Amino acid sequence: MQKVFDELTTAFRKHDGVLSEEQYKHIAIKYTTLLEDSDTIFILLQASGYPIEQEEDGRYRLETYFTPYEVQRYCVIDIETNGSKPGTSQVIEIGAVMLQNGEVIDRFETFVECAYLPEYITKITGIEPTDLIGAPTRREALTKLRHFMGDAIFVAHNANFDYSFLNASFDRFGLGGIGNPKLCTIDLARRTFESERYGLAYLIDFLEIETATHHRAYSDAVCAAKVMEKSLETLPEYVKSTDDLLRFSTSSKKERRVKKEENS
Repeated sequence: MQKVFDELTTAFRKHDGVLSEEQYKHIAIKYTTLLEDSDTIFILLQASGYPIEQEEDGRYRLETYFTPYEVQRYCVIDIETNGSKPGTSQVIEIGAVMLQNGEVIDRFETFVECAYLPEYITKITGIEPTDLIGAPTRREALTKLRHFMGDAIFVAHNANFDYSFLNASFDRFGLGGIGNPKLCTIDLARRTFESERYGLAYLIDFLEIETATHHRAYSDAVCAAKVMEKSLETLPEYVKSTDDLLRFSTSSKKERRVKKEENS
């Protein structure tokens, strides 16, 4: 589904956030099978967290294109795992906070049942094998996270790792791909404030963030949310919508300079 997410987003941006029924179907039909049609793809897109809606006149809207970034919901996530590759490893702890209007409106935290926990992971995280006995199964924990995320923006520090690991885990348990737009707080921080380094441990000290325990999922999710909060304080004026924010977070210096000149 990642290809349809990416192609739709590109098309929406090209057409000011709105696609006709024909434009949408032209893209969706590329990814249909004998068991699916473009309407089924639409349902799957929404179920995956992709922020698409259909208007009464049949046109389709990318909600993030029109939602002011301040009122957007952001799901800031951190995971702990028993290894680095989702094919041979698994999630052992998930922590997430839901932000809207600069406030935490919900939270999610769980251990995940795991039969094998390397000693070095315990040394890094402080998580003991006994913590995982009787915890929700992977399917249970991931299903609850899928419902918690809804269609919020997926936010994480070094988001590619958490996103790709969870995406593979969701797919493994039949939960589909992650369609939620992705925002990396490292990318955003690099474009909004100066720091010698941008690793979470360094930024916790640099920004004087109060934290319970580093390398624990919920605590690190809260810290990533604080980094994001710091970044949002110094956004350029041309960043107004959620889609503006997402594009800004991955923009080049040249792109930012051009945008600034266009809006000066």
